Amino acid sequence: MSKVVIIRCESYDKEQVYQGIKRGVDILGGIRQFVAPSEKILLKPNMLRSKKMESGCTTHPAVFEAVIRLLEEANCTRLVYGDSPGMGAPEKVAQDVGLAGVAKAHGIPLGVFSKGQSVAFPKGKSTKAFELAQTVIDSDAIISLSKMKTHGLTRITGAIKNQFGCVYGFNKGASHARFPDALTFSNMLVDLNLMLKPRLFIMDGIIAMEGNGPASGTPIPMNCLILSDDPVAIDATFARMVALDPSYVPPIVAGAKRGLGVCDEDQIMLLGDDFKSLINRDFSVERIPVKSENTIALSRLKYVRNFLTRKPVVIKERCISCGACVASCPLEEKAIAFREVGGRRIPTYNYHRCIRCYCCQEMCPQKAIVVKTPFLGKLFIYRKSSGEE
Repeated sequence: MSKVVIIRCESYDKEQVYQGIKRGVDILGGIRQFVAPSEKILLKPNMLRSKKMESGCTTHPAVFEAVIRLLEEANCTRLVYGDSPGMGAPEKVAQDVGLAGVAKAHGIPLGVFSKGQSVAFPKGKSTKAFELAQTVIDSDAIISLSKMKTHGLTRITGAIKNQFGCVYGFNKGASHARFPDALTFSNMLVDLNLMLKPRLFIMDGIIAMEGNGPASGTPIPMNCLILSDDPVAIDATFARMVALDPSYVPPIVAGAKRGLGVCDEDQIMLLGDDFKSLINRDFSVERIPVKSENTIALSRLKYVRNFLTRKPVVIKERCISCGACVASCPLEEKAIAFREVGGRRIPTYNYHRCIRCYCCQEMCPQKAIVVKTPFLGKLFIYRKSSGEE
């Protein structure tokens, strides 16, 4: 059985977070169970893009610092941190989200995440190689510090998807073009985790993000930290905490099927604080099975699918014509481009090209792109769900 520790934590008070994480790690056997002082350890937070720490978008500095303290107390001093943001240079994003100041105070360098190398993975199901950031290649061990959030493509994002930031720069966007639907993308994430083998996963759910995640949603208190050495079990626990069937989350399904971890309740030993007291059934998330979208079959009927499948939509009143959506589209022939609408330049979709990766929605800084379900899709494909604006 996989052990998942749930720690109730209702504040980002530094000492409270530290005591919570220390208690959780001790329940799992102590930090020396996962890393040794001689190893170069990469701390991999979620640094999706420059956002206020109160937004629930990125790993909070208090969680980051608590893990650093725990490692330093165990004489693990060869520490480095970093991520490949979806938008912005790693240095600037680290500064903006509050991690750089913490790292500087502890003498921890930001790793090289703007360049790297191709590393072979012959056992991969979806790919036989990954373009990894140089610091990931040079590290002996990874501790993954994910954020509890919703996601347009995979329903939720957490422990499994956090390692996607180990792929550097433009290769992240290119991956969406190579793996254009939720199922193939999720198998790629499982391959990446099987290759990297992070030692410990810690999810920051003190303030989570619901609704239009992973960047434009609404912060919501979930008052918890979740720890395990099994990323599938963590994400499955997160899903159950928000009344989402784990079988609706493709990375969980693929991870369990391929031996990355376990997701069945009878295979997970919940430790720490009371799980039931932290369940939020009103959490805004799409409660729809991804398989019901039948993406592959419908993609052959491109004129029909636009009336049936979920798609990104621009809310013109919020749009400031910054172009982040166009820049983030991973296709060589962009699925979104500017055109004149009522004297304004508004991004407009070519849905026949759109692969529904939702990178545009993820990177929009104004919350001006949301994922909508067409009327016919609600009638014939999708079950009733919550979480859509």
